[in-house]
Amino acid sequence: MPASTSKHVGTSAPTRAAPVLLRGQGQYADDVKLDAPLYVAFHRSPVSFGRITSLNVEDARESEGVLAVHTGADVSDFDTLAVNQVIPLLHPLDYPVLARSQVESVGQPIAAVLADTPSQAMEAAELIFADLDEGAPTPLQTIAADKWTDGNVTDHFATAAHVVEVALQHPRLAPNPMEPRTISVAFHAETDTVTAWHSTQTPHRSRSELSRILDIDPNRIRVIATHVGGAFGMKGSIYPEEVFAVWAAFTHKRNVKWTATRSEEFLSATHGRGVRSTGRLAVDDQGNFLALDARIDAPVGAWLPNSGLITAWNAARLLPTGYKVGTLDIETKAIQRRVGPTGIYRGAGRPEANCLMERLVDKAARALGCDPIDLRLQNLLPSDQLPHATATGNLLDSGDYPSALTQLRDHTAYDAFKMERDRRRAAGELVGIGVCFYVEPSGAGWESARVKMNTDGTVQVDSGSSSQGHEREMVFAQIAADALGVEMEQITVRCGDTGTCPEGIGALASRSTAIGGSAVMKACEDIRVRLDQGQSLPLTSEVRYENEGQAWGYGAYLAMLSICAETGTPTVEKIACVDDTGRIINPDLVKGQVQGGFAQGLGEALMEQVVFDEDGQLLTGSFMDYAMPRADDVPSLAMRTFETPSPLNALGAKGVGEAGTIGAPPAILNAAIDALSPLGVTDLNMPLTAHSLWQAMQEAKEGPSP
Repeated sequence: MPASTSKHVGTSAPTRAAPVLLRGQGQYADDVKLDAPLYVAFHRSPVSFGRITSLNVEDARESEGVLAVHTGADVSDFDTLAVNQVIPLLHPLDYPVLARSQVESVGQPIAAVLADTPSQAMEAAELIFADLDEGAPTPLQTIAADKWTDGNVTDHFATAAHVVEVALQHPRLAPNPMEPRTISVAFHAETDTVTAWHSTQTPHRSRSELSRILDIDPNRIRVIATHVGGAFGMKGSIYPEEVFAVWAAFTHKRNVKWTATRSEEFLSATHGRGVRSTGRLAVDDQGNFLALDARIDAPVGAWLPNSGLITAWNAARLLPTGYKVGTLDIETKAIQRRVGPTGIYRGAGRPEANCLMERLVDKAARALGCDPIDLRLQNLLPSDQLPHATATGNLLDSGDYPSALTQLRDHTAYDAFKMERDRRRAAGELVGIGVCFYVEPSGAGWESARVKMNTDGTVQVDSGSSSQGHEREMVFAQIAADALGVEMEQITVRCGDTGTCPEGIGALASRSTAIGGSAVMKACEDIRVRLDQGQSLPLTSEVRYENEGQAWGYGAYLAMLSICAETGTPTVEKIACVDDTGRIINPDLVKGQVQGGFAQGLGEALMEQVVFDEDGQLLTGSFMDYAMPRADDVPSLAMRTFETPSPLNALGAKGVGEAGTIGAPPAILNAAIDALSPLGVTDLNMPLTAHSLWQAMQEAKEGPSP
């Protein structure tokens, strides 16, 4: 076997996908050319609740180019979407592909039109009339709940030297990947099968759910996720519109296409965050954390995506993150709201848990009159106490938590920052410093890989994972090159195709490198052993690898922020982070993931928010109303990484893709509160817009209402 002349893992190998995409040669699901497809458009509910008393589709059926119009009666016998019940499900929700007797959110599909062109389908959908009775809505329910206790918090709160309290309302966020939801379905008459090019994070899950919901043999469905223009958790579950497109292809024995408009993305794609969390932290007079009480209310919509309970689970079970707190009382609930569906969004409960804890720690530092970094260092778990089993059922696997903060302090000249802040405050400026420690668990479970080494030394790697623009193919090639002792040019990597790749899970929860990469490495190692035993090429090895538990990344952020006293406009002047990402496969890709996550974390902290009025009408239905960071809004992020391998997967890798969305918001929020603390401001909610900060300043100056 040829020997490798360089070590690939740990280096920034040249990108494979970027040149293709930059030249416009990528193939997204909507780019797939189908022969004379039918295009789908949906008539959607204009109200947040209503019973369907009548539905007139005749004008739409007679419209030019329309083949068919379907209503809920046509698709009423479908099964429901499977839900990952990470917390006990108390009241299962229906999964209507098209509304049957009632609608439960603005934007819910009521009827579907199939026509020869997209414009014909959309024009016909506008001709549909649904008479909706909005009286006496059905009661909203707590859909799922869980609780963890360890010891008696009441005694500690009664005797603690200090008890601090925090209430946080996270903004509801629209993930807004550049590529909207898209599915192109080719019907193969000769075999009565379909191939669906689907913009998804989980092609194998899409196939299995389509098979179960439609009661169709999975061998008749092939799902391909080619290039995917962003996902961020929003594309981790299959949507009713996508189920309909596949059903329509089988029913009409025609090719079918559907691509969501941006307005439909705001209305009917899953949103993230929106969590309300409250917490109390008991602290003794020496600054030791004694007890934590926390309550999490996570919103869900009219139906639950596959991962719809993950946010409620993570937002609670991560507490108290990396800190030593001996006594806990934590409860979480997933509560139904009359809005669109809520699902996972980059971080999925991790930002909410870390933000609650970091706000409590900052309040405790202010109550004690001590430095916020010093208080964190005093209470973080030391490296000799890892692995550490938590009361909420986690195992914090490896690392040196205090080192992340000490590196951050030393490499940002923290003491000089504080001196600068105090000097500028004395001159009348509103300037603050915020810090944050965070933990980021990556996914658990299994992933698959099949590796074939051919007689000419070339290697084919097929992974059950998938890729959404983060160069998964490059990382797997680096792993395989080192494991087999070959050059990168000899390796081809495929993923995202249920027809050519082994069954797998997909790209979720920062799991693909740690678990999917470990599967690739194990398959390559098996081939290497067989070659050393004298077996001849070609050789194939297929592995289903399961990790021993979640790998917990962690790190720290520091932000310096100023606020214009006249307008409330915030400016992030300096921001830095330190991340322990476990074993790094490709440093440039790690840097890109941290930067991308930071941009989205900055968006939550300063500008992004989905807003519904009291009637459930969406007020932020376009980019005219929903603010997202532009390039010139994102400040330079000073990054530093170090590596503590995880003992719970073969690679030793940890997640990094969600680090920025977890660590940046609390640091920025703490900095804003610190900036306004001379005015007496003690609490703020994100997004920290100029208006909300100006309002907080005015309220502080006016004092409490009599």
